[in-house]
Amino acid sequence: MSMKFFAPFFIVFARFLFALLFQGLLALVFFLRGDPTPFQSAAPWWTVYGSLIDLACLLAIGFFLRREGLRLSALFDFDRACFWKDLRFAFLLFLLFLVLGFGGGMAAGVLIYGGPPPAPMGGLPPWGTLFSLLVFPVLWGVTEQLTYQGYALPRLRALTGKTGLAVLIVAFGWALQHTALPFRPDWHFILYRFISTLPFAVVIPIYLKTRRLTPFMLAHWGVDMLSVMMTSVM
Repeated sequence: MSMKFFAPFFIVFARFLFALLFQGLLALVFFLRGDPTPFQSAAPWWTVYGSLIDLACLLAIGFFLRREGLRLSALFDFDRACFWKDLRFAFLLFLLFLVLGFGGGMAAGVLIYGGPPPAPMGGLPPWGTLFSLLVFPVLWGVTEQLTYQGYALPRLRALTGKTGLAVLIVAFGWALQHTALPFRPDWHFILYRFISTLPFAVVIPIYLKTRRLTPFMLAHWGVDMLSVMMTSVM
């Protein structure tokens, strides 16, 4: 299997795999400390070890880009000349993300649980909440957009020759990732996380139309920070 074929498919599913890996490693720490339910105890910390998922993903993308003769910076499209335009577009995307996030979550909750679903965030000590509020949203928003739309999508599109197929693969990998954020051995929760994320597939064609990744990063950062804030208050 050539690296050109392997790399984009690996990256689409890398965040799911890294999420399982780092939750498992943290669970091992809890186990060694005598915790009777180490995997469950590790779950609330995903907005902290999530930064390790991001770093691992950035390292993997950087490795594959070097094989192409590129640097990680090649995926960033920040442009001062477009700053205000990007910011206005990011605000519109932020509103769209809110609708997709809360709407998808409520619909999936009713479908799977018949009512409000369990919260995938929260339950951390103050320092963990502070980290989740200040560090997690910006790093997660940037890396997730780089992973799926900045790196994987254009390469899968070129590899398959079919935009629709590339969008479907990325949407599936993106939704699958959320089944491990955090991972709970409960098919209801897994299905809920998968279904609630699927509506975000509509942002992929929007990106293909605009070709500007920076607004998506800004909107993603804002939504994640708001999610942490709301969960912390609740």
